[in-house]
Amino acid sequence: MTLITLLCLFVSMGWIALVNRFAYGISTKLSQKVNRIITTTYASRIFSIFSAYMNFHFAGEKDHVDELPEQYLIMSNHQSLLDIPLFMRFLDGPRLRFVAKAELGRNVPLVSVMLKSDRHGLIDRTGSPSKTMKAMDLFAERVKENNWIPVIFPEGTRSQDGSLGTFHAAGFRRFLTVAPMPVAVCALDGGWRISTLKGFAKNLHGGFYRVKIVKIYPAPTNKAEQIHILEEGKALIQKQLDAWRKQESGTQKEALP
Repeated sequence: MTLITLLCLFVSMGWIALVNRFAYGISTKLSQKVNRIITTTYASRIFSIFSAYMNFHFAGEKDHVDELPEQYLIMSNHQSLLDIPLFMRFLDGPRLRFVAKAELGRNVPLVSVMLKSDRHGLIDRTGSPSKTMKAMDLFAERVKENNWIPVIFPEGTRSQDGSLGTFHAAGFRRFLTVAPMPVAVCALDGGWRISTLKGFAKNLHGGFYRVKIVKIYPAPTNKAEQIHILEEGKALIQKQLDAWRKQESGTQKEALP
Protein backbone atom coordinates (compact mmCIF):
# COMPACT_ATOMS: atom_id res chain seq x y z
CA MET A 1 0.00 0.00 0.00
CA THR A 2 2.94 2.36 0.59
CA LEU A 3 3.96 2.02 -3.07
CA ILE A 4 0.38 2.70 -4.18
CA THR A 5 0.31 5.78 -1.96
CA LEU A 6 3.58 7.07 -3.43
CA LEU A 7 2.27 6.43 -6.94
CA CYS A 8 -0.93 8.36 -6.19
CA LEU A 9 1.11 11.25 -4.80
CA PHE A 10 3.30 11.28 -7.89
CA VAL A 11 0.33 11.22 -10.26
CA SER A 12 -1.57 13.84 -8.27
CA MET A 13 1.31 16.21 -7.54
CA GLY A 14 3.80 15.50 -10.32
CA TRP A 15 1.92 17.19 -13.12
CA ILE A 16 1.20 20.35 -11.15
CA ALA A 17 4.90 20.53 -10.19
CA LEU A 18 5.84 20.39 -13.89
CA VAL A 19 3.22 22.99 -14.78
CA ASN A 20 4.57 25.30 -12.07
CA ARG A 21 8.16 24.90 -13.24
CA PHE A 22 7.17 25.92 -16.77
CA ALA A 23 5.00 28.75 -15.41
CA TYR A 24 7.90 30.08 -13.34
CA GLY A 25 10.08 30.10 -16.45
CA ILE A 26 7.51 32.28 -18.21
CA SER A 27 6.61 34.70 -15.40
CA THR A 28 6.56 34.93 -11.63
CA LYS A 29 2.94 36.12 -11.64
CA LEU A 30 1.86 33.06 -13.62
CA SER A 31 3.65 30.80 -11.15
CA GLN A 32 1.92 32.60 -8.27
CA LYS A 33 -1.46 31.74 -9.81
CA VAL A 34 -0.44 28.07 -9.91
CA ASN A 35 0.78 28.36 -6.32
CA ARG A 36 -2.66 29.49 -5.21
CA ILE A 37 -4.21 26.34 -6.71
CA ILE A 38 -1.61 24.25 -4.89
CA THR A 39 -2.10 25.92 -1.51
CA THR A 40 -5.90 25.82 -1.66
CA THR A 41 -6.36 22.35 -3.17
CA TYR A 42 -3.27 20.18 -3.29
CA ALA A 43 -2.02 20.73 0.26
CA SER A 44 -5.21 19.08 1.49
CA ARG A 45 -5.03 16.39 -1.20
CA ILE A 46 -1.75 15.06 0.22
CA PHE A 47 -3.44 14.18 3.51
CA SER A 48 -6.55 12.89 1.74
CA ILE A 49 -4.39 10.39 -0.15
CA PHE A 50 -2.64 9.38 3.07
CA SER A 51 -6.02 8.86 4.74
CA ALA A 52 -7.59 6.91 1.88
CA TYR A 53 -4.77 4.46 1.32
CA MET A 54 -2.91 4.27 4.63
CA ASN A 55 -5.50 5.22 7.29
CA PHE A 56 -3.28 8.19 8.17
CA HIS A 57 -5.10 10.78 10.26
CA PHE A 58 -4.79 14.57 10.14
CA ALA A 59 -6.07 16.31 13.26
CA GLY A 60 -6.19 20.08 13.21
CA GLU A 61 -7.58 21.06 16.60
CA LYS A 62 -9.63 24.25 16.37
CA ASP A 63 -8.84 25.74 19.79
CA HIS A 64 -8.23 29.52 19.43
CA VAL A 65 -8.61 29.50 15.62
CA ASP A 66 -11.62 31.82 15.75
CA GLU A 67 -9.61 34.19 18.01
CA LEU A 68 -6.89 34.82 15.43
CA PRO A 69 -6.43 38.46 14.38
CA GLU A 70 -6.22 39.65 10.77
CA GLN A 71 -2.44 39.27 10.69
CA TYR A 72 -0.16 37.33 13.02
CA LEU A 73 3.07 35.37 13.22
CA ILE A 74 2.97 31.59 13.63
CA MET A 75 5.72 30.20 15.88
CA SER A 76 5.91 26.40 15.86
CA ASN A 77 8.11 23.41 16.49
CA HIS A 78 9.44 21.72 13.34
CA GLN A 79 9.39 18.02 12.45
CA SER A 80 9.09 17.53 8.69
CA LEU A 81 9.00 19.17 5.29
CA LEU A 82 5.32 18.21 5.40
CA ASP A 83 4.87 20.85 8.12
CA ILE A 84 4.41 23.28 5.21
CA PRO A 85 1.32 21.63 3.66
CA LEU A 86 0.13 20.85 7.20
CA PHE A 87 -0.16 24.55 8.02
CA MET A 88 -1.55 25.31 4.57
CA ARG A 89 -4.40 22.93 5.27
CA PHE A 90 -4.87 24.01 8.89
CA LEU A 91 -4.90 27.78 8.37
CA ASP A 92 -5.03 30.31 5.51
CA GLY A 93 -2.83 28.57 2.92
CA PRO A 94 -2.52 31.30 0.24
CA ARG A 95 -1.40 33.91 2.80
CA LEU A 96 1.18 31.79 4.59
CA ARG A 97 4.85 32.57 4.05
CA PHE A 98 7.58 30.44 5.62
CA VAL A 99 11.05 31.23 6.86
CA ALA A 100 13.10 28.36 5.44
CA LYS A 101 16.71 27.48 4.74
CA ALA A 102 17.96 28.66 1.35
CA GLU A 103 18.72 25.08 0.22
CA LEU A 104 14.97 24.42 -0.06
CA GLY A 105 14.83 27.03 -2.79
CA ARG A 106 17.03 24.83 -4.98
CA ASN A 107 16.10 21.58 -6.75
CA VAL A 108 13.33 20.34 -4.42
CA PRO A 109 10.41 19.22 -6.62
CA LEU A 110 7.36 21.48 -6.29
CA VAL A 111 8.66 23.15 -3.10
CA SER A 112 11.54 25.20 -4.55
CA VAL A 113 9.50 26.94 -7.24
CA MET A 114 6.76 27.81 -4.74
CA LEU A 115 9.18 29.21 -2.18
CA LYS A 116 10.92 31.40 -4.76
CA SER A 117 7.94 32.66 -6.74
CA ASP A 118 5.80 33.37 -3.66
CA ARG A 119 8.78 35.19 -2.06
CA HIS A 120 9.08 33.20 1.14
CA GLY A 121 11.91 34.00 3.55
CA LEU A 122 14.85 31.96 2.28
CA ILE A 123 17.74 32.26 4.72
CA ASP A 124 21.31 31.19 3.91
CA ARG A 125 22.49 29.54 7.11
CA THR A 126 26.11 29.54 5.90
CA GLY A 127 26.16 33.31 5.37
CA SER A 128 27.28 36.02 7.77
CA PRO A 129 24.97 37.10 10.63
CA SER A 130 24.55 40.52 9.02
CA LYS A 131 23.49 38.93 5.72
CA THR A 132 21.03 36.69 7.56
CA MET A 133 19.49 39.63 9.41
CA LYS A 134 19.25 41.63 6.17
CA ALA A 135 17.34 38.75 4.55
CA MET A 136 15.00 38.64 7.56
CA ASP A 137 14.46 42.42 7.34
CA LEU A 138 13.48 42.17 3.68
CA PHE A 139 11.13 39.27 4.38
CA ALA A 140 9.48 41.18 7.25
CA GLU A 141 8.91 44.17 4.96
CA ARG A 142 7.30 41.94 2.30
CA VAL A 143 5.03 40.42 4.93
CA LYS A 144 3.87 43.85 6.09
CA GLU A 145 3.30 45.14 2.57
CA ASN A 146 1.26 42.12 1.45
CA ASN A 147 -0.63 41.31 4.66
CA TRP A 148 0.86 37.81 4.71
CA ILE A 149 0.95 35.40 7.65
CA PRO A 150 4.56 34.46 8.40
CA VAL A 151 5.61 31.10 9.86
CA ILE A 152 8.84 30.75 11.83
CA PHE A 153 10.34 27.53 13.19
CA PRO A 154 12.74 28.80 15.90
CA GLU A 155 14.52 25.43 16.09
CA GLY A 156 15.87 26.17 12.63
CA THR A 157 15.99 22.50 11.68
CA ARG A 158 13.67 19.51 11.76
CA SER A 159 13.57 17.28 14.84
CA GLN A 160 14.77 13.76 14.09
CA ASP A 161 12.96 12.11 17.01
CA GLY A 162 10.12 14.48 17.87
CA SER A 163 11.91 16.10 20.80
CA LEU A 164 12.14 19.88 21.01
CA GLY A 165 15.47 21.43 20.14
CA THR A 166 16.89 24.82 21.10
CA PHE A 167 14.70 27.76 20.15
CA HIS A 168 16.93 30.41 18.58
CA ALA A 169 15.96 33.99 19.34
CA ALA A 170 17.81 36.07 16.73
CA GLY A 171 15.59 35.61 13.65
CA PHE A 172 12.38 35.57 15.68
CA ARG A 173 13.25 38.81 17.47
CA ARG A 174 14.53 40.51 14.34
CA PHE A 175 11.33 39.81 12.45
CA LEU A 176 9.11 41.12 15.26
CA THR A 177 11.25 44.23 15.62
CA VAL A 178 10.74 45.09 11.95
CA ALA A 179 7.14 43.85 11.74
CA PRO A 180 5.48 43.80 15.19
CA MET A 181 2.38 41.58 15.22
CA PRO A 182 0.55 39.09 17.47
CA VAL A 183 2.13 35.65 17.82
CA ALA A 184 0.17 32.39 17.55
CA VAL A 185 2.18 29.61 19.19
CA CYS A 186 1.45 26.24 17.59
CA ALA A 187 2.36 22.69 18.55
CA LEU A 188 2.55 19.93 15.96
CA ASP A 189 3.39 16.26 16.26
CA GLY A 190 3.63 13.18 14.06
CA GLY A 191 5.68 14.53 11.19
CA TRP A 192 9.02 13.30 12.50
CA ARG A 193 7.84 9.69 12.13
CA ILE A 194 7.44 10.06 8.35
CA SER A 195 10.19 12.58 7.60
CA THR A 196 12.47 9.96 5.94
CA LEU A 197 11.74 7.29 3.33
CA LYS A 198 12.32 4.58 5.96
CA GLY A 199 9.98 6.31 8.40
CA PHE A 200 7.42 6.92 5.66
CA ALA A 201 7.33 3.21 4.77
CA LYS A 202 7.26 2.08 8.41
CA ASN A 203 5.01 4.62 10.11
CA LEU A 204 2.60 6.06 7.55
CA HIS A 205 -0.01 3.33 7.97
CA GLY A 206 -2.26 4.18 10.90
CA GLY A 207 -0.18 7.26 11.71
CA PHE A 208 -1.24 10.80 12.48
CA TYR A 209 -0.30 14.45 12.18
CA ARG A 210 -1.62 16.82 14.83
CA VAL A 211 -1.50 20.59 15.06
CA LYS A 212 -2.99 23.00 17.58
CA ILE A 213 -2.74 26.66 18.54
CA VAL A 214 -1.73 26.64 22.21
CA LYS A 215 -1.74 30.39 22.85
CA ILE A 216 -2.08 33.73 21.07
CA TYR A 217 0.08 36.59 22.36
CA PRO A 218 -0.44 40.30 21.63
CA ALA A 219 2.29 41.94 19.58
CA PRO A 220 5.42 42.29 21.76
CA THR A 221 6.66 45.85 22.24
CA ASN A 222 10.19 45.22 23.50
CA LYS A 223 12.98 42.65 23.76
CA ALA A 224 11.80 41.30 27.11
CA GLU A 225 8.33 40.54 25.74
CA GLN A 226 9.82 38.88 22.66
CA ILE A 227 12.02 36.62 24.79
CA HIS A 228 9.09 35.83 27.10
CA ILE A 229 6.97 34.65 24.16
CA LEU A 230 9.82 32.51 22.84
CA GLU A 231 10.54 30.88 26.20
CA GLU A 232 6.98 30.43 27.43
CA GLY A 233 5.85 29.40 23.96
CA LYS A 234 8.43 26.61 23.90
CA ALA A 235 7.25 25.41 27.32
CA LEU A 236 3.62 25.39 26.14
CA ILE A 237 4.55 23.41 23.04
CA GLN A 238 6.38 20.86 25.19
CA LYS A 239 3.37 20.63 27.50
CA GLN A 240 1.08 19.94 24.53
CA LEU A 241 3.44 17.31 23.11
CA ASP A 242 3.54 15.58 26.50
CA ALA A 243 -0.26 15.60 26.71
CA TRP A 244 -0.68 14.15 23.21
CA ARG A 245 1.89 11.44 23.79
CA LYS A 246 0.41 10.49 27.16
CA GLN A 247 -2.97 10.18 25.46
CA GLU A 248 -1.45 8.09 22.68
CA SER A 249 0.27 5.81 25.20
CA GLY A 250 -2.99 5.30 27.07
CA THR A 251 -4.83 4.43 23.86
CA GLN A 252 -2.19 1.86 22.95
CA LYS A 253 -2.47 0.22 26.38
CA GLU A 254 -6.25 0.02 26.08
CA ALA A 255 -5.85 -1.73 22.73
CA LEU A 256 -3.71 -4.50 24.23
CA PRO A 257 -5.50 -7.83 24.89
